[in-house]
Amino acid sequence: MPLTHLPPVRMLEGTTDASIIARSRHEPEWFSVIFDRYFTAIHRYAAARLDPGTADDVASETFLAAFDQRNRYDLTCPSARPWLYGIATNLIGRHRRAEIRLYRALGRAAGRDDVENHADRVADRVSAEQLNPALAKGLAALSAGDRDALLLVACAQLSYAEVARALHIPTGTVGSRVTRARRRLRTTLGFPALEVDDHG
Repeated sequence: MPLTHLPPVRMLEGTTDASIIARSRHEPEWFSVIFDRYFTAIHRYAAARLDPGTADDVASETFLAAFDQRNRYDLTCPSARPWLYGIATNLIGRHRRAEIRLYRALGRAAGRDDVENHADRVADRVSAEQLNPALAKGLAALSAGDRDALLLVACAQLSYAEVARALHIPTGTVGSRVTRARRRLRTTLGFPALEVDDHG
């Protein structure tokens, strides 16, 4: 697909994702701008939850699904980030067993260094393979909904409002899930509960 009539990237700075997606409905090659903007971040998020090969597949499938669904994108939302992370999270859900297996395998590994820091800042790491074993075990024990909400905040750096849009749930539910997940992780890791801000 020739992209020669797309403007240089610098000319697209400040152009909303919504306007690019709208244009891509008639000129499909424009969707490559969305791919270029977000592929690395989506891949990093998938890699924080799955093995590298599956993460590659999920990242690619996210953009294929997004391209297929672009006619249904809500153009009142200027940023496509929550939408793309929602698609990726749904795809990761299809690999839930693989995700849990990975966390359990990591959880069996020896070592507890820096566990408390990991418990508070869950996934500042770029891949699941770098998770502390105790934290991995704690993540495996969370419900799917709590884990999704927590990792969208911690790994994808989404606000609670963006997580709500990604998961199609109320913002208050996001706060409840993240708070519950953090408390359970701290309990699993043997640390006292902390007050947690529910406002994201």
